[in-house]
Amino acid sequence: MPIKQILVVEDDHDIAQLLEMHLTDSGCAVTLANDGNQGYTQLLNHQYDLVILDIMMPGMDGFELCKKIRARENYTPVLMLTARSSELDRVLGLELGADDYLTKPFSIRELLARVKAIFRRVESLSDKDSAPTPEQPKQFGDMVIDAQKHQVTLHGKEVDLTAREFDLLWHFAQHPGQVFTRTQLLDSVWGYGHEGYEHTVNSHINRLRAKIEKDPAKPDYVLTVWGVGYKFNDKL
Repeated sequence: MPIKQILVVEDDHDIAQLLEMHLTDSGCAVTLANDGNQGYTQLLNHQYDLVILDIMMPGMDGFELCKKIRARENYTPVLMLTARSSELDRVLGLELGADDYLTKPFSIRELLARVKAIFRRVESLSDKDSAPTPEQPKQFGDMVIDAQKHQVTLHGKEVDLTAREFDLLWHFAQHPGQVFTRTQLLDSVWGYGHEGYEHTVNSHINRLRAKIEKDPAKPDYVLTVWGVGYKFNDKL
């Protein structure tokens, strides 16, 4: 298996060195960039399997660099690091297309688990893309979900979902009527099941509903099963 190439864009020298040491020990090849401009230059000249991206940096910040990464034709996963703890900053990063985020201070063990989960997800999608019998679009009422195109249309209009929101919706659509706990969703969609991170599921559900539901307070597609978790409506 080819060595995973990771670009770490982090202006804190100590954190960058710590990430380089542990990611290298885990079998990855690491390139360091100490600001957004340097990171973008690296991306223009090299192909990476993952970008670990700090938000607060001089010059081009992490939000701007994430937008530039998502504007590129080739999809590169992004794991955002932020010293900010407000939900607004986390939501903005995810809306710009980050695959995951960690708030500083974080444990190296958790970061490595997130990195491995992202790699597993990308490999799983690659396996699906190479499958001889591609998934057919699924229709539920006025919604059509096309896994091959990574596209959702509602009333004939495309819905702009982040990669994680699409993965979450597709997971529900593959199991209509089945109830999932937040921990199960973390494990199946994010690739890890850490207790205490159920709020990650809640925030993604809320943003997904805001985009696909006529009235997010009274959803038609992604339903809450009180005291248990969520399920996709199988009555559509």
